[in-house]
Amino acid sequence: MAKHSKFTRRHLAQIGFGSQMRIRRIPGTRVRRIHSLSREARHRLLCVEFSLRYSVALAVDAFQVSRATVYRWRKRFNPHDLRSLEPRSRRPRRTRWKQWSASDEELILRLRRTHPGFGKLRLHLLAREAGVMISPSTVGRMLTSLMRRNLLPVSRRVRQIRRRQARPHAIRRPLGTPPPTAPGDLLQLDTMHLRANTGQQRRQFTAIDVVSRWAVLGIRAQATAGTARDFLTDVLAQMPFPVRAIQIDGGSEFMGAFEDACQEAGIALYVLPPRSPKLNGIVERLHGTCRREFWDYYRGSWDLPGMQTALQEWNQTYTTVRPHTSLGFLTPHQWLHQSAVSYVSS
Repeated sequence: MAKHSKFTRRHLAQIGFGSQMRIRRIPGTRVRRIHSLSREARHRLLCVEFSLRYSVALAVDAFQVSRATVYRWRKRFNPHDLRSLEPRSRRPRRTRWKQWSASDEELILRLRRTHPGFGKLRLHLLAREAGVMISPSTVGRMLTSLMRRNLLPVSRRVRQIRRRQARPHAIRRPLGTPPPTAPGDLLQLDTMHLRANTGQQRRQFTAIDVVSRWAVLGIRAQATAGTARDFLTDVLAQMPFPVRAIQIDGGSEFMGAFEDACQEAGIALYVLPPRSPKLNGIVERLHGTCRREFWDYYRGSWDLPGMQTALQEWNQTYTTVRPHTSLGFLTPHQWLHQSAVSYVSS
């Protein structure tokens, strides 16, 4: 908005910014009733009257339009017919006309009925083999015209809607839930796909406590609800504190038997919304650490017992030797020990 002098601002306050105004009828003329105008036409009429009574600059500020728009409306304004300010049609003056003949349309219709699944490019090639030179874009416009007139066969494909499996225990984390403050308040659990150069595939199950960063790792041949349930048993046995809640994604391995096991153990199970791995960022970060610090240097065999033993040794290093920046360069073991000492002393 342009800056005005003190006199101009006082003048605007007296006349009002875009307030209701009366149209002055020209003597000897008949003006149609303003009530028959549309809302946009009334707005334009007020703007034109304001600019004629005061100035175009003040009308620009009062009605928030450009100077060119005000001048265009003033040029269109006819005091003998207020409907001259009604919005005009936006239809192009020159419209596209058909660039094909009836014989070409009949050929495309016959080809499409013979090959109902062919698109405009393949129909263009078939028409060229028949001696008719039509571009693919023209064939596409012909197909659109034929569809609009219901001359083409309609696909009978029925879209199958996959129903989401009911989750008897897992829920979205309720809004307003306080963040975890004590070890065991919330564990993040996820799986990672491992593939060897020989084509062998394994699944790593990972669970990490959000507060203490204590982690439990495991290797399985497949990621199923049964293997996830077995890993949950290992997690509850190896965590040095009781587990009260677990956060997972929508993977099928965390349904069925795994969900039943959490319900039997009295553990709250929170499932993330689709396509939101950032909400499980701590366990995702641990997966990256495992790849960079362990799997990139692993040269052992890919049998399950050997991989499980090597991974458990690295997990021991992760929880007792490796300093964590999120814990003030303490290990999870040291952080838990200091927390227990401070709790007893207090």
